[in-house]
Amino acid sequence: MKKIAIVDEDRSTRDSVTDFLTMAGFEMFAFSSAPEVLSYLEIQPLDILITEIPLKGTDGFELTDTIKKKHNTDIIILTGFSTGHSYETAINKGASDFLFKPVRFEELLLRVKRVLHERHLTAERNEMLKQLEHMAITDPLTQLYNLRYFYNQIEKEMDRFNRYGRPLTLMLLDIDNFKIFNDTYGHLEGDRILVTLGKVITDSLRTMDTGYRLGGEEFTVLLPETTMNEGLVVAERIQKNLRNLAQVPHLGQEPEVTTLSIGITEYVTGECPEDFVRRADKAMYLSKKRGKDLISILTDKELPTEP
Repeated sequence: MKKIAIVDEDRSTRDSVTDFLTMAGFEMFAFSSAPEVLSYLEIQPLDILITEIPLKGTDGFELTDTIKKKHNTDIIILTGFSTGHSYETAINKGASDFLFKPVRFEELLLRVKRVLHERHLTAERNEMLKQLEHMAITDPLTQLYNLRYFYNQIEKEMDRFNRYGRPLTLMLLDIDNFKIFNDTYGHLEGDRILVTLGKVITDSLRTMDTGYRLGGEEFTVLLPETTMNEGLVVAERIQKNLRNLAQVPHLGQEPEVTTLSIGITEYVTGECPEDFVRRADKAMYLSKKRGKDLISILTDKELPTEP
């Protein structure tokens, strides 16, 4: 049921509008002053507020401005003055509609229904935009963030490092022998492993951490306010959880375990995102070179030569 309120110092107007809109099927609330409305909105939302212009200590336009800055409530302004105020003024102040007194109830009901309809369309549009935004930054298979969003976020985290001096650690992860795995068990089973790893990464991170799928079997994790040694704990947890969850049973044999090669590095003041990522990639490749299913840590002073 839609929640509508009226604020008016005239009791007869409050009562008559409240009674009529209650009979029309709305949940109604009546207030005699602006502070009463604002106090209520701090606790409960309202879909529409109907307000008179003259109010003690303020007016309907100022109240509209205050409410629109903090709350998702549509405003219909009433006035008993036939001049001095206009529809354009009310709309410019943030109101959704403007009516003159004495109120014709049938017209008020039509205006309320129109505002509610537009409110519904706006909510649908905002939800659609939210979904499109989510799709634009999310890998559809694993539900981790995608490569595009990764480069957006890494610059933000580097900026935060430069402002506050807190450590920033980057982790690159690659599923070992994934091409052979796909060729052996098929892409559907391969997708299951990718989905499982996405869930393992998500479940292993704090709220401030973010996981990304860079493409194929490569993943990365940004760990703000985290040193490399602290990142190592996260990497070990991800490795362990993936071994436990991403297993392929063999008839009469031990199940095949999916493993990860992981590289970890910590951001260095003044370096660009490409150098930061490149060092983490070198650390991950070092894990591959050393035998896979390993975690390697590199600082800026420990860059290995290309093989």
